[in-house]
Amino acid sequence: MERFIAAAERMRLADYVRYESDVRRRLRDAFFQGVARGLGAMLGFSVLGALVVFLLQDLARRNLPLISDFVAQVVTLVQLRLQ
Repeated sequence: MERFIAAAERMRLADYVRYESDVRRRLRDAFFQGVARGLGAMLGFSVLGALVVFLLQDLARRNLPLISDFVAQVVTLVQLRLQ
């Protein structure tokens, strides 16, 4: 029994049980985790979107046949949409 008590103390079992029984704290933590995930996704998509636009502009400047016309149209549409 003493080994079980020592193992429970090492695992902080009492803190975990207290946390699980506090519904407000769990809801607050879940809310902030959701906000952090949302901000991370927003920043990630923004960076990746800017990178894609940058790469498409670079391809358009290189004047590759067939690809440059398509890329130029895509970049123009994106720039018009952003304004």
